[in-house]
Amino acid sequence: MPGVLETYNEGRGYRLIVAGGGTGGHLFPGVAMAQAFLARHIRNRVLFVNAGRPLDVAVLDRLGWEHRTIAIEGLKGRGVWRQARAAAKIPVAVWQSRRIIRQFDPQLVLGVGGYSAGPVAVAAWLMGIPTVIHEQNREPGLTNRWVRRIAQRIYLSFEDRSGRFDAQKTLVTGNPVRDEILMHGGQGRGPQAADTFTVLVLGGSQGAHAINEAMVAALPHLSAVAGLRVVHQTGRDDEARLATAYAEAGLAATVRAFFDDMAERYAQADLIVCRAGATTVAEITVVGRAAVFIPFPQAADDHQTANAGALVDAGAAEVIRQSELSGAILADKIAYYRRNPAVVGAMAAKALTVGRPEAALTIVRDIYKLLENGPLANSLSAKE
Repeated sequence: MPGVLETYNEGRGYRLIVAGGGTGGHLFPGVAMAQAFLARHIRNRVLFVNAGRPLDVAVLDRLGWEHRTIAIEGLKGRGVWRQARAAAKIPVAVWQSRRIIRQFDPQLVLGVGGYSAGPVAVAAWLMGIPTVIHEQNREPGLTNRWVRRIAQRIYLSFEDRSGRFDAQKTLVTGNPVRDEILMHGGQGRGPQAADTFTVLVLGGSQGAHAINEAMVAALPHLSAVAGLRVVHQTGRDDEARLATAYAEAGLAATVRAFFDDMAERYAQADLIVCRAGATTVAEITVVGRAAVFIPFPQAADDHQTANAGALVDAGAAEVIRQSELSGAILADKIAYYRRNPAVVGAMAAKALTVGRPEAALTIVRDIYKLLENGPLANSLSAKE
């Protein structure tokens, strides 16, 4: 499944393990980098390794990517006994990772964050396989803070304001975006009736209950907004209730737990109401859309608010803190943007100026330099 970015078939092909996932914010940049890597050479191969969470399995199966699982759980945000149980699984996960690495025989491991990336990176280090990592957020996640010490290269979506990473090993690339979304980049809103205003509501790959509740509370206030249409990704738990609420309010809506066709959904949207995960932010900047961000307040180090900052500073988005969110406030925002298409258009254009659609390609080019001419070349020669 080649990517759309570029293809070179000279020289040798390589095998790459993409380790991590668990959420769309980790998985989808991994898919984007895998697409660019696979497109680089006809003999390149990619294997995904993760904990086998439902999202990972469903997405990778649908897209046709080869993948394996290890038995591992997260440590953060759990009680003492659950942390102890999760910690006890780490040696087993490292052993499983060693077996997968030995069978696939990669030249490189790419960690994309999420707790399943850690054991794979450690196993690779023990076996002398080079590892690089990508950090999507302004504030690095726990796994990448651990793995950074053994990584040969660290790719960042944002400048390292935390000072946690070795500057000599880092490269700021932006956050990779999947081919299918890149193909819609900068194309503008898809064809719709001129009197239709489409709001795309996203809560991340698992939905956001607080945003769902606010939209339900907003429905009585939105009945007077002419031509309004809502496309709402609710997550599994709230899907049926939200579908009923929209139907009872008489508001045109498409409600799904999860959308497999996000490129099309972005193309049809005028305004996006969403969390501020790094992948969502990156995709909005590539397709160019106005956004109202409602950052997840429990995100580590409030990194979602930080993620949204670049778009807010550029005039491409605004932020509503969840503590200040209500149905009336959200309805007022939607109604305001419905009445002011020029403002929406200006915000969309400004979003494009922040985007880095070349991120995946930049990373793959650098990986090739490292493998063929840089510090990883010696490791590769010794392995052979």
